[in-house]
Amino acid sequence: MKLFKSKKKRNIEFQFNSEKLFLAATQDPKYVYTFLESRRKGLYSTEAAERIKEFGKNEIVKEKSNQWFMLLIKAFINPFIGILMFLALVSIIIDVILANPNEREWMTVVIITTMVTLSGILRFVQEWKSNKASEALKKMVNNKVSVFRKGADTMIDINISDLVPGDVIFLSAGDMIPADIRITEAKDLFVSQSSLTGESDAVEKTPTLIKETHKTGSVIELNNICFMGSNVISGSARAVVITTGNRTYLGTIAQNVAGKRSQTSFDKGINNVSLLLIRFMLIMVPFVFFINGFTKGDWFEAFLFAISVAVGLTPEMLPMIVTSNLAKGAVKMSKHKTIVKNLNSIQSFGEMNILCTDKTGTLTKDKIVLERYLNVHGEDDERVLRHAYFNSFFQTGLKNLMDQAILSHSKELGFQNLGREYKKVDEIPFDFNRRRMSVVVEDKDAKRQIITKGAIEEIVSICRFAEFDGIPTLITNEIRRNLLNTSIELNKKGMRVLGVAQKSWVEKSHLFDVEDESDMVLIGYLAFLDPPKPSAATAIKALDEHGVAVKVLSGDNELVTKTVCEQVGIDTTHILLGHQIEKMSEEQLEQEVGRTTIFAKLTPLQKSRIVTILQNQGNTVGFLGDGINDAAALRQADIGISVDTAVDIAKESADIILLEKDLMVLEKGVIEGRKIFGNITKYIKMTASSNFGNMFSVLVASAFLPFLPMLPIHILIQNLLYDISQTTIPFDSVDKEYVQKPRKWDASDLKRFMMHIGPISSIFDIATYLVMWYVFKCTMPDNQALFQSGWFIEGLLSQTLIVHMIRTRKIPFIQSRASLPVMITTFSVMIIGIIIPFSGFGASIGLVPLPWSYFPWLIGILLGYCFLTQMVKNWYVKRFHRWL
Repeated sequence: MKLFKSKKKRNIEFQFNSEKLFLAATQDPKYVYTFLESRRKGLYSTEAAERIKEFGKNEIVKEKSNQWFMLLIKAFINPFIGILMFLALVSIIIDVILANPNEREWMTVVIITTMVTLSGILRFVQEWKSNKASEALKKMVNNKVSVFRKGADTMIDINISDLVPGDVIFLSAGDMIPADIRITEAKDLFVSQSSLTGESDAVEKTPTLIKETHKTGSVIELNNICFMGSNVISGSARAVVITTGNRTYLGTIAQNVAGKRSQTSFDKGINNVSLLLIRFMLIMVPFVFFINGFTKGDWFEAFLFAISVAVGLTPEMLPMIVTSNLAKGAVKMSKHKTIVKNLNSIQSFGEMNILCTDKTGTLTKDKIVLERYLNVHGEDDERVLRHAYFNSFFQTGLKNLMDQAILSHSKELGFQNLGREYKKVDEIPFDFNRRRMSVVVEDKDAKRQIITKGAIEEIVSICRFAEFDGIPTLITNEIRRNLLNTSIELNKKGMRVLGVAQKSWVEKSHLFDVEDESDMVLIGYLAFLDPPKPSAATAIKALDEHGVAVKVLSGDNELVTKTVCEQVGIDTTHILLGHQIEKMSEEQLEQEVGRTTIFAKLTPLQKSRIVTILQNQGNTVGFLGDGINDAAALRQADIGISVDTAVDIAKESADIILLEKDLMVLEKGVIEGRKIFGNITKYIKMTASSNFGNMFSVLVASAFLPFLPMLPIHILIQNLLYDISQTTIPFDSVDKEYVQKPRKWDASDLKRFMMHIGPISSIFDIATYLVMWYVFKCTMPDNQALFQSGWFIEGLLSQTLIVHMIRTRKIPFIQSRASLPVMITTFSVMIIGIIIPFSGFGASIGLVPLPWSYFPWLIGILLGYCFLTQMVKNWYVKRFHRWL
């Protein structure tokens, strides 16, 4: 039975089920290519083109949230819009359906609908722009896969999304498994399936034939099948693709695997604010209703007024403001070579107070140069380099920067032809526990030898001999100390040192493993130099000035790490090593982690463990890494940061991708995150305090006036204009002082802010009442239109001015000015508000022109309001040491 059938049936036949994988798993390696309608050398390009048309891109689509109509629907789904729609429905029933035909009133419904539409459409536009920008940015970060295509002389790299069933691929350490595949050839292949099973331990995968009797087990346990979403820890393999995209195992359970994204402090903060404002509204609105009902006697009018108050208390622009801020931040950060995969992670930048980073490429230039190749006497020796060349040339795993430096240097000496004189017999891949890798080569005379390269301590540990003057000499304790001292001296000069060892005339002919790395002969050292970046010291100082402590988490040894850190200005007083961490209890490690700035010789799990402890201590932790050994820490961190040149699994685990591995880029991201936080906080505090103050004013007026202080329609129009003035908040500037330290959500501060700042506006609202009552004699229901017009203008202007008063802790307009868009919208709304009572529209809603003698009083009230707010602001900052 073939897995592929006729073209008409392929799409149906290819729908995922476990039977398909079991069938592929039980095929003999000799016939598996035929079974999957492929061949060992891969598909022809024309075949691949046909199959991508049939099966589509190799992408998992969890939900079609990027479709415009889905985004449009979701833009109107939030609690504030729900409240407004409920109030609109009530208004339709009361003002239209139950009203007399000659007294039907649509204005309330129109205003509420306009506010809902404005909020929803603006949010939809921002979400649509955000999605488009996000998709465009993500396309800049491509994960590649090495594919055999028949007709090509060598493997070619293609985007994972272009992979098709039947493609033959090559995998090595650091690669993501790009589809569901059948292993056909493998060497020490270990794969992490933690994203599918939750198990942290890597599992070995082999081409071994699975018998039919094994079908009773789980499909995930098939040892010759690898699944999309897992990644290669070590080893190498050739494999053929079985299924792609949504037809893969991961694709069929994507919703369960991905789960619902856990709430960040950002999400929780927004939700807390929303619930607080809703609770506030539910308490205040009944008060307004009953007070007006008892004092005025018109319960129907009181009910309409209460509905209008509820609308005025609803911050319907909050979702739009949040989305707009985040989308704007993502686009702006992309201009600084930063790709945002997760919009909410932008805010986490602003909250981050500890950045954990690796050393290579971040603090250093990431341009490793082979400086020395020494024998055990400490003399330059090309023979050492020649052995290192064989090791780097023949390995099939991920060639790191040191391998590239070796190959590049060897090319200058003409070693590139040596590979033709030897053949590779086998290899023992690199892993992060052994920290070394070996190749087995054989020359024309059938001389077979193991050549091992790796961390000097690990190499010395497997060597029984050292080669002095061409003679293997038994390593004594004294010789061992001398050998390691040579390495230490090179480390002190900032060089990274690898050891090179070999074992000749090996009798074993195949299936080499770790046990064969024994009784070897140390022949010399390789010393590499990766100088610090000129910008590193400046960037670290800038991050420190912005309240972000930098901790270095490196797999390198402590001497090299310490030397580099000293050169870039990082405190090297406290250094903690991986083997010391292993011996510590959780309590001991918690005490050390806080004061330690340099962690060296770490394993991947130790990096993740350190990040977890820092988070448990109340820190917001960012992690910058690009290697296989960084994936676990990237997932664990509050904000995972990687680079475009990172291994696939590191990029997949990150929230942010840098197109340039530079701490200066991160510093700009931190500032942008804090600006976004500031602008969102501005809106929340403006709205909360303004609403709180207005309701006090409404309660006072309702209790003592013989008429309504404003008609329901007045409140609705006032709120609509205020909402319009808020739409440019995402484009506002932020004071430099504000971005100097990390910012976190604090719901308790919002309540305190409302209690202290909100009532200020009430003082001047009451002052307006007194002016309209005593100066303009608005004491009877016959004069209510003039009273309402006076408070309409004062209320709108004071509400709009609060934007400028709250957006900065400084003196507005003098020490700190809002951005031009904010200035234009706020002053335009103020002018419109003044004009309305003098217009035909104003007359139609019951407002009347005000005498010119009103405006000096208005100016005095507004100036007094600004002056008192500034005084309270100064006191508040001194008392509570914060503003926004």
